Amino acid sequence: MKAAVVGATGYGSAELIRILHRHPRVTLTKLISSSKAGEGVENVFPHLSHLSHSLEEMEPERLAEESDIVFFAAPSGVSSRLLPPLADKGCLSIDLAGDFRLDAAAYREWYGAEPPEGGWLERSAYGLSEWFASSIREAGIIANPGCYPTAALMLLIPLLKAGAVGDGPVVVDGKSGMSGAGRGVKQTSLFCEVNENLFPYQVGAHRHTPEIERYATLAGGKETSVLFTPQIVPMNRGILVTIYVPAAGGWTSGRLREMAEEAYRNAPFIRVRKKGEWPRTKEVQGSNYCDIAFHLDDRTNTVVGMAAIDNLVKGAAGQAVQNLNLRMGWPETTGLDLLPQYP
Repeated sequence: MKAAVVGATGYGSAELIRILHRHPRVTLTKLISSSKAGEGVENVFPHLSHLSHSLEEMEPERLAEESDIVFFAAPSGVSSRLLPPLADKGCLSIDLAGDFRLDAAAYREWYGAEPPEGGWLERSAYGLSEWFASSIREAGIIANPGCYPTAALMLLIPLLKAGAVGDGPVVVDGKSGMSGAGRGVKQTSLFCEVNENLFPYQVGAHRHTPEIERYATLAGGKETSVLFTPQIVPMNRGILVTIYVPAAGGWTSGRLREMAEEAYRNAPFIRVRKKGEWPRTKEVQGSNYCDIAFHLDDRTNTVVGMAAIDNLVKGAAGQAVQNLNLRMGWPETTGLDLLPQYP
């Protein structure tokens, strides 16, 4: 397949290029960037100096004619305008932004913009690969999940489906490396602001909150409200999400672990940690793996769940390629057999 990346100058795009370059069924033919059009890819990413690609202007008609698959890694608000015309022409599109993840009302509320037109919001598939494979296989537009929701929902969905969650608040604590904030220059991303520092941001207002709530509610069959607090840690990559939920009766740590192992028995990228082992971001870095673990705190009757992912791979580019594999009927692991980088 001939693949194009739109918004090809960000960190997620660099990972897409890295993964697609080694994918045996895909040829990367176009890199689109209005801000850097005409420049060689090596000017944007010097580590890719061996590649001959040049960045191009966005020309929708030509893009649809010359591409089989388009990955949109542009900021939110761009894909809602540009993806539907491509999808109407039969061009498979995977959106790494948030434009197709929510219903229309929630999108207006949380993104402050009008949702995509033409019915594509309702016809798109949510690309949480392990849980929505059947709809992904039929979709013209796939909405790649956010990085925090990917980690949080890998914990919440099996718990809710198994009936392990009692009544009470669902708390999601998320910690991310700085690459999750993008490549743009702003004060909060300066070295002196981030180094030896740990701080929350967008408290009570992060756009991933309604995304987590929507798909947790869908999984559990009842309204699920989530208290989500994202935080920045001074590292390049990685997300560690810890959830705290009230436990339903009859559960133990051992039963929770068995439940997770059964839920992800056929999921090649989900690794359930052994008893007494807890996920670490370093142990998934550079890979499409998601490491998870559960613990029941008997004293407070609380389920504690932990998930670690690389925010640029399983949280973005890797999952996008996993969704492409599902959509095309290829083995999920095609082009994604990346061992974690260590140390």
